[in-house]
Order: sequence, then structure tokens, then C-alpha cells
Amino acid sequence: MTIRLFNTAVRKKVEFEPIDPDNVRIYVCGPTVYDRAHLGNARPVIVFDTLFRLLRHTYGAEHVTYVRNFTDVDDKINATALSRQKAGAAGTLEELIAERSDETIAWYLEDMASLGALEPNQAPRATAYIGQMITMIEDLIEKGHAYSAEGHALFRVRSYEEYGALSGRSVDDMIAGARVEVAPFKEDAMDFVLWKPSTDDQPGWDSPWGRGRPGWHIECSAMALDLLGEEFDVHGGGNDLQFPHHENEIAQSTCCGHGFAKVWMHNEMLQVEGKKMSKSLGNFFTVRDLLDKGVDGAVIRLVFLLTHYRKPMDWTDVKRAEAEKMLSDWFEVLRKHGYSAATVEKLKASGDWNADVEFMGVLGNDLNTSGAISRMHVLAKAKTAAGLVPLAHALEMLGLVNDWAVLDQAETGNDLPEWVAPVIERLIEERSAARVAKDWGEADRVRDVLNAAGVQVTDVAGTASWEAGPDFDASVLEALK
Repeated sequence: MTIRLFNTAVRKKVEFEPIDPDNVRIYVCGPTVYDRAHLGNARPVIVFDTLFRLLRHTYGAEHVTYVRNFTDVDDKINATALSRQKAGAAGTLEELIAERSDETIAWYLEDMASLGALEPNQAPRATAYIGQMITMIEDLIEKGHAYSAEGHALFRVRSYEEYGALSGRSVDDMIAGARVEVAPFKEDAMDFVLWKPSTDDQPGWDSPWGRGRPGWHIECSAMALDLLGEEFDVHGGGNDLQFPHHENEIAQSTCCGHGFAKVWMHNEMLQVEGKKMSKSLGNFFTVRDLLDKGVDGAVIRLVFLLTHYRKPMDWTDVKRAEAEKMLSDWFEVLRKHGYSAATVEKLKASGDWNADVEFMGVLGNDLNTSGAISRMHVLAKAKTAAGLVPLAHALEMLGLVNDWAVLDQAETGNDLPEWVAPVIERLIEERSAARVAKDWGEADRVRDVLNAAGVQVTDVAGTASWEAGPDFDASVLEALK
């Protein structure tokens, strides 16, 4: 099938033609592992996991290599480790830093797996590639593209004439509009750090420029070169990385003589209820926060997929409820036609596990997941078990099902006691009446009762609907019978 991807480097969709169809290679900038992944961190994971699945389907799983790194050299990691050491934790600072990184990486992998993300083929840690970074920096200095000063090594931005091509800006424009670090040891304000000195309470490695640690940008270049070669197919990440991170990666890698990435892909950012997510607004939360509240990982993933990756995405409670209903409806259609984990296993074994051509064509058009989901609503109208195979295949292709045992589990809320629905509906009516009367205290009280019982209420166009959530507890409502 033909795959078309929007290449940021040329600002248009291009037909994807891998350098080597037997060795398709992707690099995606991964997280800095200093804490739990917030909801925005999940967007590039889901976007490029979808691309990974599409490429595996097209070229064969054994012919696709996906690398997503962990940045484990960071001041926030150091600060946590140092505070633990001061509190009496055993071990050297380096050991405590490694312990913190291990902890947060485990959290990250667990949370992303809950969202249906496949693990990349390689997940390198920056600290394991210090030698490769030093080698690259030495090469850049030898070629005149970098210089050392006061324990630092810096890249000469003006030595690379194409600098700014990815983001479409001139160097002078970037100086005028960017937050550049002015330092006396810099030849030019735009020169960026490749290596910097470390103090005694910071991790450090020996180098030709003294004990220190790498700058952020050189890390990804060194890891991509080592694991994917001098040229590879796709480099991805959030559009907040386009400048300066990706611009700097291109400059230093190209000046070392490497072709680097052929296609550049960037996903847009995430908002919450129409606003930028921030702690000051009280709308900042992690993936784990949602999972702990009983929001299923597949639901979170579907909310993301409902918006094209190059458009800003808004997480709302209404979208969460819509996604829950969508998944519930699709699973119920499959169950009604006799689908189970065993059924899917038989379909795969018999060779009857087939994709819908139109669905794949839409998905292959720059990962148009929203269009692909629209097609799934059509596929769900099939009248036979055989006709529903493309729907089941699509659910797996989008990562909405990784374990078909979900079909063997009765849906939460199907067997509620008869008295539950009337009580919930009465409470919803009371909440509505309180809102009309502007009795916000009473409205909030009723809302809190429903939340405590695990009842999920959705208000759309003035009409409220409800369903028992995964953490539904009927005992909370018993006194109201």
C-alpha cells in the first residue's frame, strides 16, 4: 500500500519511500525521565506507535526498527537524587541518580503500555552513549564546526549554512526571537552547548574538555547514528522540539557528514478543556492519574486518535465519555456475533484476519486516524461475523486492543441491581433542578455522590446521560433507595 506522510522539512505530504524496505528505521525523541509522564507526553507516544504499527503491517514486523530514547542526564533528576542523599539515602550520588532514572523509566513503560503502546525495538539511555557523543564532538571540532572554551564544547551555528531550514527561520530572526543563553565564552549568541562542565554534586564523565556532561542535542544525534546508521527514514517528536532541538540535531549530524533523517514528523500539542495544561490552572495531570481514576487506557488512546496528529488536541470529559461509548459499542457488536479471544486466534491462524482496504488507505494518508475511525463506524454495521473481521482488525491496528481477552469480560454495569438506575436518574434530575435554581451547593453535593459511586455522567446539548464506570460501587447509593 502507498503511505503518505507530512514531511516538515519540505512542508508537504510526500509518498513514503524507505531507504531500504527490508530495514525501515524510525527515531523518536523520548522523555526526560524525572517524574511521571503527564498527559501531553503521551501524544507523541501514541502518534508514533500508530506509525510503527502501520509500517510493521506494510513492510513486516521484522523489517522495521523503532528507536525511542530516554534522556537520563538532567538537572531535575540530579536534584531529586541530591535531596534523597541529603535525607540519608544510601549510595553515591551517581547511584541515586541511576536509581531515580530506573524508577521513572519503569513508571513510563508501565503507563505507556496501559495506553496500548508497543515497546520500541531499542530504548537507549543517554548515559550509555557518552563515548559516542564525545567522538562526535571531537569530529565537529576537528572539522571547524565546533570549538572548546572554558570547559565547554560549543557548536558554531553560522558554520552550517542550512541552519534554520527545518523551522523556516534565519539565524538573525532566531536570535531576535529566541531565548538564547548569552555567555562570555561563546563566539556567537546562537552557538549551542555540546558539552558542559559538571560540579562535584553533578554527574560527570571525563572528556578532552574536562569532567562534564553532554548537552541535550548531541545525545539524540549520537544514539540515532549508533543504532540506525548515518541515514534513516523517519525522525519524529512534538512540534515543540522542532526548534531548537531538531534544528540542532540536523546541524551537528550533517556537519559530521551524516545524511540523518529523510522525513521529519511533528505532532501538535495538547490542551485540557480548551486551555494549555499547567499546574497553575489546576488542569495538570499525569497518565497515571487518569488510570487510577478508572479511565481505561484504550479510552485515553481513542480520545487522542480522534484528532489528527497535526492538529491541536483537546482532552475533555465529553470526549472521554464519547470514546468510552464508542469502544463499548464496538465490543458489544463483536460479542453479539460470537467474537472472543479464541475466535480472533482462530481467524489469525486460518488466514482470515484481513484488513479493510479503505480503512488502511485512510490511515496510510498521513496517519488520518480520525478518518480511519469514521470508517470503523461503517465497518461496525456488518451483519455477519465474517463481515466484522475488518472492524476487529482495525481495533488492533490502532492499538485499541492488544489483548482480545477483553471480549471475554462482561461489560461493567450490565448486571446492575434493578434499583440502581432509578436512584441514579433521580439524582441526575435533582442535580439538574439545582443548577436551574442556581443552587450550586446542592448541585455539587449531588455531583459528589455520583462521583463517589463511580457513576460517569455526560452532559451534551442540555441532556445528561450516565453509565456505571469501571470503579462503580452500588453500596454508596444504597441509603438512597
